[in-house]
Amino acid sequence: MAERSLRGTNLSWLSFESDEGVTFSERRITRYICPDGHISELPFSVEAEIPPLWECRCGLDAKLVDGPEPELKPTKHQRTHWDMLLERRSIPELEELLEERLDLLRIQRGQKSSRKRTA
Repeated sequence: MAERSLRGTNLSWLSFESDEGVTFSERRITRYICPDGHISELPFSVEAEIPPLWECRCGLDAKLVDGPEPELKPTKHQRTHWDMLLERRSIPELEELLEERLDLLRIQRGQKSSRKRTA
């Protein structure tokens, strides 16, 4: 096994390719500005589609300087646990389940049930 190992190289980050014969595409510098006033200058290829928004280093969305106004996507209402519960059960069903659970707890504690029994 030792005779087959490569010594003196670090294959994780070292590349044996050269830049000979590689032509880089033309680039243009685009500027973005965030609501806090941070300016970000980024190089993009002249052939690339420039995004109207870019995440700033502060975490806010920066807008393209002299660019089109970005389209805001409609946001979905975030469903809560309560919303999902109400999709499965009605309020009277939930009240009945609550009473059943409270009765079980009272029985475990040795108290009488407050629920009226119907036979």
